[in-house]
Amino acid sequence: MKIYVYLLFVLSFSTINAQDTSKNKKTIFKVSGNCEMCKMRIEKAALSVKGVKYANWSIPDNDLRLIYNSNKIDIVEIHKSISNSGHDTSELKAPLEIYNGLPNCCLYPRDDQ
Repeated sequence: MKIYVYLLFVLSFSTINAQDTSKNKKTIFKVSGNCEMCKMRIEKAALSVKGVKYANWSIPDNDLRLIYNSNKIDIVEIHKSISNSGHDTSELKAPLEIYNGLPNCCLYPRDDQ
């Protein structure tokens, strides 16, 4: 009987762990920027969204790599947070007044300018 209870416990714990990992999603998308200050601002904006577990922006590639909990946050909210920090993403443009407030070294070329 003890073995049966132990096996039941182990199997139920394994099922819970399997469900927890399925909610974490990985994604990569473009975010415009230039320098280390941009990198810090972009990663901070992404990580400020509850449910984002990992954010790493590559300066030469302009790629943002994310791991986030899809049960807690929609990817659109991450794009909004980053664009509100002054950086265009592959889905959203930063408001012009916020972009214009960035330091000169962070003013990346925009498609519409």
